[in-house]
Amino acid sequence: MELSERKLKILHAIVLDFISTAEPVGSRTLSRKYNLGISPATIRNEMADLEEMGYLTHPYTSAGRVPSAKAYRLYVNNLMERYELKDNEKRIIRQKLYKNLTELDKTIERAANILSELTNLTSFALSPKQDEDILKYINILPLGGNTVLLMIVAESGKVSNTVLNLRVPFTEERLSLMSKVMTYNYRGKRLSDILKMDIIKKFETDIEALSKLAESIMPNFLSTLEDMLNVELYMDGFTNIFDIPEYNDIEKAKLFLELLNEKKSLTEVLLNRDSGVIITIGDEHSEELMKECSLITASYRVDGKFVGKLGVIGPTRMRYAEVTSVIEYLTENLSNAFRLTEGGENEE
Repeated sequence: MELSERKLKILHAIVLDFISTAEPVGSRTLSRKYNLGISPATIRNEMADLEEMGYLTHPYTSAGRVPSAKAYRLYVNNLMERYELKDNEKRIIRQKLYKNLTELDKTIERAANILSELTNLTSFALSPKQDEDILKYINILPLGGNTVLLMIVAESGKVSNTVLNLRVPFTEERLSLMSKVMTYNYRGKRLSDILKMDIIKKFETDIEALSKLAESIMPNFLSTLEDMLNVELYMDGFTNIFDIPEYNDIEKAKLFLELLNEKKSLTEVLLNRDSGVIITIGDEHSEELMKECSLITASYRVDGKFVGKLGVIGPTRMRYAEVTSVIEYLTENLSNAFRLTEGGENEE
């Protein structure tokens, strides 16, 4: 059933008021705060109709109404006005994100931190799938004793640093030579393709000392590459829930924290979402723990491809317009940050 213009105006006002105050909304409040041009009695009748249609719910402890997930969906699809970020908000995002553009993973983690700060919600960032990532170079550095640092750098900017304890003697010169030989052998190859090669048997060098060094390093090199192919889920703002009225109920707070601890399940949910800005609300989620939550995600690009996700999760009562604008601007600048990194530029 299509809603009349009057019902839409009343529902819009209820959604905005509840998002702002977290208090059930009554007819007198609407009449006093919003210029609807109708009496409280008429508003009451319309609210009763909206409740019967499934757009409002009626908490037992209050005479007011609160929006349902169905109401939020209507609001997001048809009633929500675009929120324009203020210049100082844009400046904060750019300055924090572009500060020290070095490693892809650290930049993604910083993006999650910025998003949490600006929205006061629990944020997350999913790193790109690395199947197509190309090896750029390898460096092996002495740390003292029999310990070395194996550094693998991919074209995307992803860096892996692994500390190894070697069983064979080595010198700094041999480590440097080993780094150059490995870089020569594998530079320009996809990480996933290197893993398919029988590199332990086929490591090419005529220097016996390097062959022994390779026997000690290669298994660790392979396991590190496998780790680099995995996506990473970075999360921030766990404690923000304690400032949200919905989670004053300790049981609800525990369920939400339980959801956040299920990182593997949450990662799967994010990997299966489409690119672009996606908003899912309440019962739209198939996962039981998420049915009282809203999830907003957007995709960012590396090399022009949609490869990673950035977003927030929280109660269905959320400032959808503001949060969506922050996420859109942040993903746009995150994509740009990777372009700058590849071009060797930087920005303040």
